[in-house]
Order: sequence, then structure tokens, then C-alpha cells
Amino acid sequence: MIAPPSYTVADAALMRSAIQRVATGPELSKNLSREETRSVIHALLDGSADPVQAGVFLIGLRMKRETVDELKGVMDALQDRTELVHSSADNVVSIADPYNGFNRTLQGSLFVLPVLAACGVSAYSHGVELGGPKFGVTHHTTLKALGGHPLRTTGSVAERLADPNIGWGYIDQRVMCPALHNLNNLRTLIVKRPVFSTTEALISPIKGACKTHLVTGYVHKPYRDTYCMLAQHMEYDSLLLVRGTEGGIIPSFRAPAHVVRIGEGARIRENEQFEEQDIDLESLDLNRSYRAADIPEDMPLASVANNPVGMKWDIGALSTLCAEQGRMALSGNSGPLQDAAVLGAALIMWHTGKEPDIKIATEKARAAIASGEALQRLEAGI
Repeated sequence: MIAPPSYTVADAALMRSAIQRVATGPELSKNLSREETRSVIHALLDGSADPVQAGVFLIGLRMKRETVDELKGVMDALQDRTELVHSSADNVVSIADPYNGFNRTLQGSLFVLPVLAACGVSAYSHGVELGGPKFGVTHHTTLKALGGHPLRTTGSVAERLADPNIGWGYIDQRVMCPALHNLNNLRTLIVKRPVFSTTEALISPIKGACKTHLVTGYVHKPYRDTYCMLAQHMEYDSLLLVRGTEGGIIPSFRAPAHVVRIGEGARIRENEQFEEQDIDLESLDLNRSYRAADIPEDMPLASVANNPVGMKWDIGALSTLCAEQGRMALSGNSGPLQDAAVLGAALIMWHTGKEPDIKIATEKARAAIASGEALQRLEAGI
């Protein structure tokens, strides 16, 4: 019989105290300080907390609803355990799509990266191979289907951002923050989305030599305030928050694109007000009858065996389709994935000040595809 792991007396006392406070019901639960939360998350990340207690804590914190101090404490702990590398690229854009992927639409957000690179904007995305509760297609699975390497080191990706022939990359959580990645099985078992589902998008593994910009998406309005607060806490130089399809960075093409902005190129400050704006897609020749590409009706479903509960599609097949459609989009084939690559890149160029006008940014993104430069960057970077 294998003996159970031992946990330190200090961490056991810490977890007991934290659980007693956060998991006492909606009326009697008490909040933790920022430093207390940071210490508890350190125990979870370092494996020095009992996994049962870790699960109870995460559920209790979720049901109580996290305070600003608790969210900051979680973010502090995650960044403490994340490898941080500085790129020689002056301006770097960090893109975070939902870590649990996409399973309702075929998304083209990965292909925004080589378009940005072709337009002189260094950008990378980060995520995981598969994440619950959706277990949909991710940048990792799409990159793998393209024949690429999704597990490059943070240092390698930082170098690629500054490479004039590449200019983009992807970093997997398994590489940049393995301690958090090691909690994925626990996160699947507790079913409910823990605080990490919000905070992991704000992790900053690569900083630009001058400025670092964050781009991510949301659906539900309460997350707007949380992301704005945490982006300021993490001292990003700007934030572009897109109300996107399935919570990603690409908005629906059936309505004006709604975005939230902080910073606009200047370092965002504590408590700085955000700006909300609707962008008319008709003026960009991007208004469409679809919100995004539909997943084909004949797409094979995930097998019950050897796949997590909640996975809808055969991820290998769906990722291959996304890779094929994305490569075709950058080869000049019009359609939803090309629209996504153009709009995503245009929004980012406009927000970061690379182009002063959204229409000019859209034209520049289209030109990068038409010239073949975006496709060349894709092939060079995978």
C-alpha cells in the first residue's frame, strides 16, 4: 500500500483556517487578505496542500465570490510561479483566448498572430492543450495540427517575437507555469470553474522592452470589471478587452464590435477608468450574416472512451479543419476565418497605436494577407 503524501503542519493549518472562513455559506463566510490568499495559492501550486482541501477551498472561494484583494492575491501567486522573460522587441502584445477552447464555432484567432507579425506587431498567445469544462479547440491543438511545436520554451518564443522574419509565437501553460498546469486534473474533478479560469488569462510570461499590451475576451459583463482591475494590477501598458464569440478575442460579425479599452498606449494606472466603444463593422466591410464559422454537421463526435466528460467533438479532426481553413484564409481564400484574422489584427493595431485609424488598420491587415507575407510568417513561426 502506498503511503499518502505528507503535508507540512504550517500548510495544513493555513488551509484549515482558509476553508473555515471562505466555505461557511453565503452569509457567514469571511474574506481573506491579499497576502493570505497568496500563501494559500502558493500551497496549492507547490503541492504542499492536501488535494481534498485544495478542492474544497477553490469551490468555497468560487461560491463566496472572490474579493478584489483575493483576486490580486491569486494573481500574485500565479506570477510568482511563472517564468518571466524580457523580449528585445520594443512592443509586445499578449493574447489570451479562453483556455477551455471553442466547441460551438470554428475560430480563427490563432491566425491573427502572423497577420500582426506581417504588419510589424510582435504578438504571442498562451493557453493549454485541453481545458474544461468545454475541452474545445485551442491554439495549442490548432498549432499542432499545422505541424507546429506548441511546447517551445518561453525564452525561445521571446526570441521569435524579435525575429524580423517571424514576430509571433505561442506559449503553453505547461511550459510557462507548470505548477498551475499540474492542477488541471483537480480543476476537472471539481467541475465548477475555479478562480484560475479568470486569472490565468492575465499571466504575463513575456514583457516587451518598452511596452506590453494585453488582449483578451469576455462574454458576461461582470468579467469586464474584473479584467480591467487585474490588468491594472499586473501593470500592463494597455488592455483591449473584446466581447467576443465564445469569450474569445474575435467579436461576432453580425453586430457592431464591442470593445473595452484602457491605456491606449500609455501605462495604465490603478483605478484608471476604462472606455467602451462599439465599432461599426459595415464601415470596415466586415458585417456578415454569420457571427463566426459554423462547425460542419458531419464533424465526428468525441468518443466516450479516453476523453474527458464534456468534450463534444473529435478534437483532432476539428483542429485539423481549423488549421486547414486558417491556412487557406492566409492564402487568400475569403470567408469567416479570413475575416477573423483581419478584424482581430486590425483591432489590435488600432488599439496599440500602430495605426491611428481602424479603417487603415483593416486595410493593412488585408494587404498583409494579399501580399502573402502573413502566410510566410505563419509557416516561419509554426
